[in-house]
Amino acid sequence: MFSASILLQILACALYNNWWPMLSALMYVLVPMPCLFFGGGSTSFLTSREGGGWINAAKFLTGASAVGSIAIPAILRHANMIETGAMFIEFVSFFILICTVLCFHRVSLDEDW
Repeated sequence: MFSASILLQILACALYNNWWPMLSALMYVLVPMPCLFFGGGSTSFLTSREGGGWINAAKFLTGASAVGSIAIPAILRHANMIETGAMFIEFVSFFILICTVLCFHRVSLDEDW
């Protein structure tokens, strides 16, 4: 699923001969960083209500980078830098990436593995 998301990311750029949509790939790299730095590599802190300042900062940074993944293609489309089709391909790519992350989160919470 992750590979399909990256493929769609590249197709959004290659089909329209415009590489500005690849800017949202930067956000794909930034989304897991708060989990790695503040959560110890685990995603369980994202669903917990407890935590201190660093945990809340990690939740904020994760949410901000996830919103940025949707906002960047929308802003680029609004500025007429990318085509509408490229924007929708970016949105589908993001949806597949989120489904991948949710599946990983669900499997990592399961103790049977």
